[in-house]
Amino acid sequence: MLTNYAVFRGSAGHPFLAPRGVWTVGGRLMVSDTGQNRVFIWNRMPTTEYAEPDVILGQVDAVETGRNAGGSVGGDTLQYPSGLWSDGERLIVADAWNHRVLIWNHFPAQHGQCADVVLGQADFSSNQPNAKGIGAAPTERTLNWPYGVTSDGERLWIADTGNRRVLFYDSIPSESFAPATAVIGQSGFTERDYDSANPIWPYSVKLGPKGQMAVADTQYYRTLLWQDWRTAPEQPADVLIGQGDFESNGQNQYGLFPARQTLSWTYDAHFYGDSLLIADTGNSRILWFGTVPTQHNQPADNLIGHASFATGSENANTRFGTDKQLYWPFSISTDSNQLVIADTGNHRIIIGKLPVSSIDLI
Repeated sequence: MLTNYAVFRGSAGHPFLAPRGVWTVGGRLMVSDTGQNRVFIWNRMPTTEYAEPDVILGQVDAVETGRNAGGSVGGDTLQYPSGLWSDGERLIVADAWNHRVLIWNHFPAQHGQCADVVLGQADFSSNQPNAKGIGAAPTERTLNWPYGVTSDGERLWIADTGNRRVLFYDSIPSESFAPATAVIGQSGFTERDYDSANPIWPYSVKLGPKGQMAVADTQYYRTLLWQDWRTAPEQPADVLIGQGDFESNGQNQYGLFPARQTLSWTYDAHFYGDSLLIADTGNSRILWFGTVPTQHNQPADNLIGHASFATGSENANTRFGTDKQLYWPFSISTDSNQLVIADTGNHRIIIGKLPVSSIDLI
């Protein structure tokens, strides 16, 4: 199902190390080179195995890799960047280990460019969990290990992973430390209790073309799906992918091997027209659902990364990997029928083409 695929490893002299976030829009490619605390941007999709980035965020050049550029946290530094979103005009980055989300109001054009807005912290020089440090209760303004971000171009959602919730903003904030409008997965902004009906470890959040919302709930080996994002603050998910009910939390549903309907350490989902792609990270594969599931425990229709649904090991045929195999894929993005996958364990990006399944591709 994936054609014309290629392997991309980043800068020739300083290639990727465990890239966990990827996004493509308008022909651009953005990669969170997570293990080296930087975001790389290519203004055109690379066509070779190595290519030098046009813009580097979080560091002054491709050589530097230190957390917060080897110094104190600031508007131009990153520490374990993960989820990305852009409409080609703005850029939003989940700066996970700085417990914040950074927003560039205009698409970055220079190495080390400072962000314009910070969420989760009162200023660019702070980076404590929930703003006040370990043990502090969350509020409508704070974050704790936010790994995922998404937007529809107007509103913003943040997977506030360490607080076991998703925050919703009814507009993309233009001021730092802005409060969220609503919370998904908790009864209030100051709660972070553990309830199997809610997201337990929400790592990413994505939107579909018909108003759907998917949350990769890593710790319970499942993806939560709402058919209408507007209902999410008031009710549990409509559909579970990877489990048969809200109480179950078995890796591959307590089986020794994966199957069409099971998941292991899932970290992302992505809508592609009428279809849904799931990063089944622990099974080193991408699951393909030809139509967005409407019932719990629905089996996948196809997969990327293995020849069989019963195979779950990374680089199954060789420990060195091939261009057809995956090793812990963390993130998925599409631009028209262009697919990019953060093949994290193999320290690379997979770029390929998907079949055009509908006219409303995202």
